[in-house]
Amino acid sequence: MDTPISVSSLGTTATGGSGKVLLAGLSKRYADGTTAVDSIDLQIEGGSYCCLLGPSGCGKTTMLRMIAGHETPSDGAILIDGKNVIGKSPRERGTAMMFQNYALFPHLSVRDNVAFAARVRGVAKKERLYEADRVIEQVQLTALADRLPAQLSGGQQQRVALARAIIMRPAVLLLDEPLSALDEFLRLQMRGELRGMQRELGITFVHVTHTQLEAIAVADQVVVMDKGRIAQSASPRDIYAEPRTAYVAAFIGGQNVLHGQVTARSEGAVTLSGAQGASYVLPAGGDAPAPGATVSFAVRRDRMRVTGEHEAAVLAPNTLRGRVRELEYQGTYMKVSLVTDDPAAPGCVVYVEETTFFRDPVAVGQRVCCSWAAHEAHGLAEMA
Repeated sequence: MDTPISVSSLGTTATGGSGKVLLAGLSKRYADGTTAVDSIDLQIEGGSYCCLLGPSGCGKTTMLRMIAGHETPSDGAILIDGKNVIGKSPRERGTAMMFQNYALFPHLSVRDNVAFAARVRGVAKKERLYEADRVIEQVQLTALADRLPAQLSGGQQQRVALARAIIMRPAVLLLDEPLSALDEFLRLQMRGELRGMQRELGITFVHVTHTQLEAIAVADQVVVMDKGRIAQSASPRDIYAEPRTAYVAAFIGGQNVLHGQVTARSEGAVTLSGAQGASYVLPAGGDAPAPGATVSFAVRRDRMRVTGEHEAAVLAPNTLRGRVRELEYQGTYMKVSLVTDDPAAPGCVVYVEETTFFRDPVAVGQRVCCSWAAHEAHGLAEMA
């Protein structure tokens, strides 16, 4: 009768530690003077799904490689379950990495690809094949266990790569843009499967991506990177609904960033003046900006309204005039792109619910007004 593989032969296991990751003052500088990562402080809770998000060159992949042990930090510490792992191998760290190109051996079957890491570590054949079959079942590839990678679809190859990474039961699984090689339909399917697998395994996932919706869809924690630093680290909802800076608001999308000069303050509100006679009112906390200060704020695209332009000489508060540049039907809503009269924010995008739009449509080239409720505005800070 087959017997389970022993924990000792597999090494570090997810159940042997929570997989909590702490980065303290982490930096990476190269000989040419380039700073890829600049004094990062970050905590990732054990058993959570964290996405490192940002454009190319922002430092997210370098961070992942330093956690994995493939890059050596210039400064700082990397702690996994309270132990500084700098200088230790991936096996000693309790990490495994799933690479962007999957890196499957073309001449090995699915089963042998999955069992390879256990084979390298000297695990007996019977035990490693038993464990490989167990993990293959977890990723729902049992019927394909004897196939070669070339006989699999892109999504199936991804599952093989995932199975090969988790067979050693890591506390932390590192994923380098795991969905980038897939077509759009398969990408949507596989991101759901990745999230489901993470919940089932209880392993800490750290996932690098440059795709905003991917990060928001799968993560418990989204870390937005900019030029080697963290612009914001928060839950997906907070990142999307309450971006901290203009950079985060613009990069995540779904927000319009506007600007105005403070003209008045009252308890709980600030009034701003904009271009072409526009005025804005937004909620203010305890440290309201002084009169004359320039303030940036964001309003979600789906919280704005678009109507035909009114002829009133004075604009109502929180209203912009502009012209419809483009209309894009998105199924559940219409994406209305505007060219506004405000030179500080010439572009504005509004998501209008489908039924609402077709009840009172606007056309390309039409003059319109864009408005929002004061409580929908969210003040932004400058990035330090």
